[in-house]
This record gives sequence, C-alpha cells and structure tokens, in this order.
Amino acid sequence: MSSELKIYFAGSMRGGRNDIDIYYKIIENLKQYGQVLTEFVGDKTVDCEVAPVLDEISIHDRDVSMLEKCNCVIAEVTQPSLGVGYEIGRAVAMKKPVFCLYRPQQGKLLSAMIRGADNGSTFKVTDYNDVSEVPELLKDYLHLLNSL
Repeated sequence: MSSELKIYFAGSMRGGRNDIDIYYKIIENLKQYGQVLTEFVGDKTVDCEVAPVLDEISIHDRDVSMLEKCNCVIAEVTQPSLGVGYEIGRAVAMKKPVFCLYRPQQGKLLSAMIRGADNGSTFKVTDYNDVSEVPELLKDYLHLLNSL
C-alpha cells in the first residue's frame, strides 16, 4: 500500500468520547498505510466540551475539504454520532470507499442505514469484539481497496 494513501478516520467527537482509546489505537495502526488526515479524532487532549478552537462552519468546511482529499474513509461507528453519519453520507456521495468498524453491544444495534449500505467492496461494515482484531481487519480491507 502506497504511503501516498490519504485516510479520513471518522469517530465520534461531540456524540461521546467513550471510545477515544480505541480511536487512538486504530489511527496509530492506519499510519503505516498512509497519512491519517483526521488524526485529531484520536487525540485525548481534544475536549469538545471546552470552547472549540474553530467555529462550527470552519469545522464543517475543514472536514469536508479533508473528505474531498482522502482516498478512503475508515469509520468506527460503535458510538452513535450524527457527525460520523453525515461524514459517511458525504463520502458515499463523493464515491469514496468506506470501511465501518462496529463492536456489537448488548441492547444496541447499528443503524440499518449503515449496515444496509454494505456492498462488500466500496462500502463495507465489519464487526469486531476487541481492538486487537482491528489491525488484521484494516490490512484485509486496505488490500481489498488496492484491488478495486
């Protein structure tokens, strides 16, 4: 996989930062495949409760610009997030390949709008139980992406 790959990682920011440690580990793994444009998503020092550095319009425009520049989107979708759903929708509209990672949890289901979009190639949803499984899942997906 070329180091020129530009990866947009999507994870919940304002919807809840419960999975920040998982985001960090995924991002660190993704770096071996290319540039992670949204590395800040896994930054534990980013506090969405404190006054944001950028206003909402600037955040939106910055993120859409990064979506336009990326080669693919990797999204951790366990923590429900309107923003992540929006990013995924925009990526699909831009014809960007999307790979969603989801940890099944008792009493919670992934949105049918995400699960139902899985076509096995350009939009793929994969369940996992532990972050230790993710490196192999990413390797397999990025290999698939390389063959498209």
